[in-house]
Amino acid sequence: MASSPDVTSSADNTPGNPESGSPGRRGRVRLRRAAVMAVPAAAVAAGLAILTAEGALGVQFSISGMPFVVTADKLDGDGFEQFGALDHMIENSPNQGDTGGQVLVVTSVVKDGDITNMCQSVDLGGIQLILTAGGKGKPVHVENLAIDSDVIKGDAEFHGIEIGRDSSEFKKAGVAGPEGVYGQQADTVVINNLYQHNYAATAGVFKLPDLHMRFDTDGCPR
Repeated sequence: MASSPDVTSSADNTPGNPESGSPGRRGRVRLRRAAVMAVPAAAVAAGLAILTAEGALGVQFSISGMPFVVTADKLDGDGFEQFGALDHMIENSPNQGDTGGQVLVVTSVVKDGDITNMCQSVDLGGIQLILTAGGKGKPVHVENLAIDSDVIKGDAEFHGIEIGRDSSEFKKAGVAGPEGVYGQQADTVVINNLYQHNYAATAGVFKLPDLHMRFDTDGCPR
């Protein structure tokens, strides 16, 4: 659903296969994969949150590489999981910049939740496409929601939380993460003043009361 991106990226502009290509490229991909295990630890210290990565809900797709911002007054969810992952763009994507076509993300998953006063915006090159919903006393309702983020901010409260467990054993949101990857899960999560900078999202159910889409010069408030 977004702080400005401040993730350091590779200098190689071409996606690489870790089993082929130049030694330098193989080294960069290995470093990215190793870094996945450390990213959620930073997220815990920063403030945590909601939502998808490649394979999180059995869905695999290439990201566009155009990030989008999500803000909300409140997220209230049952069944929460979070772990690190890598998102991939199509080969030679015009949006890859100096990332090499890969983006290091934190995958957050909520099994069932409500989002109050949600705003989503994406920069289309000087003009913002904005979507708002979940106001006027009727929150957005989500089921099996997952989001890949590289920045998450907010005031978070968790109940029944487990930190540092292998993500492949997660069950509280019904999703198993990658083997050997650091993660956390909780029975419930509440996040006030939520801000996310995201690259992908999926949901089994996404109900948007009071939906409004428009173009504007400014995106969602940070």
